[in-house]
Amino acid sequence: MTECRRLIVPLCWFSLLLAATLGMGQLEGLFRVIEPDSRQVIYARADFLNLLGRHLSVVGVAAVLAILIGVGAAIAVTREPGRDFLPLVSQLASMGQTFPPVAVLALAVPVLGFGTLPIIVALLLYGLLPIVRNTLAGILGIDPSVREAARGMGMSSGQILRQVELPLAAPVILAGIRTSVTINIATAAIGATVGASNLGDPIISGIVNGNTAYVIQGALLIGLLALSVDSLFSRLPSPGVR
Repeated sequence: MTECRRLIVPLCWFSLLLAATLGMGQLEGLFRVIEPDSRQVIYARADFLNLLGRHLSVVGVAAVLAILIGVGAAIAVTREPGRDFLPLVSQLASMGQTFPPVAVLALAVPVLGFGTLPIIVALLLYGLLPIVRNTLAGILGIDPSVREAARGMGMSSGQILRQVELPLAAPVILAGIRTSVTINIATAAIGATVGASNLGDPIISGIVNGNTAYVIQGALLIGLLALSVDSLFSRLPSPGVR
């Protein structure tokens, strides 16, 4: 029962997202007020549900890669053999977010071509910093006496990492992943400029054609998606030490 209550808010947001995705056409009268001179006020070049699925796919792939690389790199540089590389990893992750995603796309398209791959690369680089930074903060912030106690119990380095460090650092790591994913949900919209069809399509089309209704439709769905995912992360239980 407690777990069900925790999911009420995310389910409400996801319900609103689904309702808006499937029922956008029913709001034509409202958007006609916003754009009375436009011949068409509901974006119809692609189905909103398909655009939502593509948006989730791009963000999901980039998030999985960012988690694997970010958490893996942070763990590696907190081990004794990799400590010398800790400043380098932090700086590289920071550089990834200082580059605007548009600039990353401009550099990636000539090499990777148009489509989904350039935006995945851009989101990966843009999403690494919060994950790396929080993983480092979570692991390095553990009291050294906790590790010593674990060693005193006969645990190996791998066991200490899996059973002590990662569970204790998990809430901080999860906060970094939450920030990374939520930011990238909005950032992914620029993928529409390089042929990666997603919820950014109506926004870019609206900007190009001067149709505010299209822009609002894309922005509304992206906002609801970001709120849905963010609220889901906020309800995830924090793991403890086993």
